[in-house]
Amino acid sequence: MPTTPHMPSTHTLMCSTVTAPSRLRRGLALAGLALCAIGGAAGSAPAHAQAWPSKPIRLVVGFPPGGSSDATARMLATALSAKLGQQVFVENKAGANSIIATQFVRSQPADGYTLLSVSSSFAINPALQKLNYDIYKDFTPVALLGIIPLWMVTPTDVPVKSVKDLVALAKAQPGKLPYASYGSGSAGHLASELLLSMTGTNMIHVPYKGTGPGLVDVMGGQVTMMIPTVASSVTLVKEGKLRAIAVTSAKRVSAVPDVPTIAESGVPGFELVAWETIQVAAGTPPEIVNRLNTTIREIVATQDFRDKLVKIGIEPELKMAPADVAKFVRSEAEKFDKVVRERNIKAE
Repeated sequence: MPTTPHMPSTHTLMCSTVTAPSRLRRGLALAGLALCAIGGAAGSAPAHAQAWPSKPIRLVVGFPPGGSSDATARMLATALSAKLGQQVFVENKAGANSIIATQFVRSQPADGYTLLSVSSSFAINPALQKLNYDIYKDFTPVALLGIIPLWMVTPTDVPVKSVKDLVALAKAQPGKLPYASYGSGSAGHLASELLLSMTGTNMIHVPYKGTGPGLVDVMGGQVTMMIPTVASSVTLVKEGKLRAIAVTSAKRVSAVPDVPTIAESGVPGFELVAWETIQVAAGTPPEIVNRLNTTIREIVATQDFRDKLVKIGIEPELKMAPADVAKFVRSEAEKFDKVVRERNIKAE
């Protein structure tokens, strides 16, 4: 039987010399040039123009497992995995108040496959020490997950039931009453110093290595006041072991609506909170940043996810696009920097 001659592909014919009548040859040549150009353009397309994500995504957390930042990141990772169709896994790189994690993400390719989950420490650290990165130039904000309200708590056996009571007591004993914080340079420390500054009072700062030890000494009466997160101490307040005086946010907190704000308790304009944000390395393609922002906002908008955030003491945020998050972070960093400078706060 005669064999069928091998027929080259259309692309091969078009990109090679064609021995056909001149008119047909010219037509095939022109078509071949067009196809070759298309093939070449497709081969040289940038990686981020291809389907993203095409592999697992790493979500880096600057704190150890078990805390609210870690819990929030793990909830988000699970939801993002379902939405994006790729596994999003959490990697804890604790140390130096989230600086180690921040440095790591800065060193990674700006391709959307390494995300940074970081709290307000991201904007506080530049005010406390010289860093080898710039939070504005080296990172692109993606989304704000929510605000973490703080509140002032006192022992139940001291005569302090309001902000005015605390101010009066502090002025009666200037520079003698101790107050606790969960670390020098923490949001709770800065909130306490801002309150002292705005009320013209002076107390002695006693930093602890974490919230738990500080709360123990507040309950025991060794210190007069502390400003921890609501989530870390709400159970102790409900059990009657601590007294909640006022929250540090501009609005009352949905989890404890009966507790007034410091602003409405005689210190107008007071506001200082913690927060959780997602960042990526600067240079990450805008289409990836925008898709992440949209996806995260869709996740936070679900009732189930919102309920989970509220349960761990976070007031969900839905409205901010990446540009809005950038403005928010800059505004917060400027506020923190002002408190640090005016109160001469040093990192330990």
